Amino acid sequence: MIIRTGAESAPSAATHSTGLSMRYSVITLTYNQIAVTRRCLTALVRDTVSDAPWELLVVDNGSSDDTPRWVADELYPLGAARGVPVRLLSNAENVGCSTARNQGIAAATGDFLVFNDNDVTPRTRAWLPRLREAIEIAPDVGLVGPKLVYPTPGVAIQCAGVGISRRGHVCFRGRGEPNGAPAWAAAAEVQCLISACLMVRADLLNLHGGFDPVFHPVQFEDFDLCYRFREAGWRAVYTPAAEMYHFESTTTQGSSARNNAATVARNGLAFQKRWRHRFEAEDGPPEAACRWLRLPPLPPLEAIPDPLPLV
Repeated sequence: MIIRTGAESAPSAATHSTGLSMRYSVITLTYNQIAVTRRCLTALVRDTVSDAPWELLVVDNGSSDDTPRWVADELYPLGAARGVPVRLLSNAENVGCSTARNQGIAAATGDFLVFNDNDVTPRTRAWLPRLREAIEIAPDVGLVGPKLVYPTPGVAIQCAGVGISRRGHVCFRGRGEPNGAPAWAAAAEVQCLISACLMVRADLLNLHGGFDPVFHPVQFEDFDLCYRFREAGWRAVYTPAAEMYHFESTTTQGSSARNNAATVARNGLAFQKRWRHRFEAEDGPPEAACRWLRLPPLPPLEAIPDPLPLV
């Protein structure tokens, strides 16, 4: 892996020091899909309003398209203009989500680390301080996730935290419901959060470790992280105070449906085997709530307004 920053042109094996004390480190993985990456990372840097310095670490998993060049030629200058240091960590091949996110963790300098997929953009401009406020509300909160909504008229909910049934089935709370639905209007402790947008205290990642590469190349690594932290006594909390648009499943579009289904099945079984002793004893959602709700597909990227409405 090589690390490049907007201030240098030659590859470096050492972690870059910006000379600033970063409050937040946002870690985003990329693997091809340059159109959505360009759209979403541009919006992330352009639309984020922070109460403290933050940096963006882009971990590229061996993209064969123009993604690395775009980051260096266009995202670096945009970040510099907005006061946001951007770093590119380049892998020669796709090492999977867990390993790539762990590379981001090792290079990050922030007190709070945010895993933010390349298909997620702000709806709440002050999303970073809102997530931090939620994580600091009690000393035993270790992970926080926002309300994720679709970038379509009506702004339906994509995910308001995750429930796990006693049989180990997954429920995306609020999926498909109106954004203003009262059931999802208050912060709540949850069993899991998805890593499409997930804030974690950096000191806890140093203490408990990052994502387990057993869950390769993707799927269930975020749920495993949540359960590992919860097993150690930390709470996972959903907050509606921060809302993010999610162009759902763009990150896995490079995989065939058959391969993705096989990955979900394999990693789901590994997750269930590891954490059955926990979710069987929890008051998770009923099985009926875990039936995957099929929603109409998102319109083509070019048909979705840019910029999207902000709050």
